[in-house]
This record gives sequence, structure tokens and C-alpha cells, in this order.
Amino acid sequence: MADFVTWYNTEHLHSGIRFTTPELRHNGGHAEVLRNRSSVYEEARRKNPERWSGHTRHWEPIQVVRLNPGPDVPAEIEAA
Repeated sequence: MADFVTWYNTEHLHSGIRFTTPELRHNGGHAEVLRNRSSVYEEARRKNPERWSGHTRHWEPIQVVRLNPGPDVPAEIEAA
């Protein structure tokens, strides 16, 4: 179980926190990862505009993270 928890927190990319790890989110490293990712996507879009039908993904850090939000959580927070 310890190996799974380590993998889940340090290697597994979570869609709910923009495909970063919980470890990066907790220590603040996610912001740099997302800035770099945004730059890579924008550069790819600039080099190959015909492959993009619109904007790139939204790579801004999520401000509020909730585990299993209940029905009282606004949709914009849950979907973020």
C-alpha cells in the first residue's frame, strides 16, 4: 500500500489539478509546471496553426481544490 500511496502522490498526474501531482500542488511546484506547459502548447500552436481549431487548454493553476465536493459546492469550483 505504501508504494501505491507514493506513486499516487508523486507520479500520477491528476486531471482535477490540471495533470500535475498532489506533491507538486502541495509544495507549489505545480505553478512552474503549468507555466512551462502553457508555453509548450502556445509554441506548438504558433508553429502549426492548421492543427489547432481554437485555443489551447487552460493551464492556469486551480485556486481551490476539494476532495469529493458535495452538492453545496458551486459548479465552477467543482469543474475547475
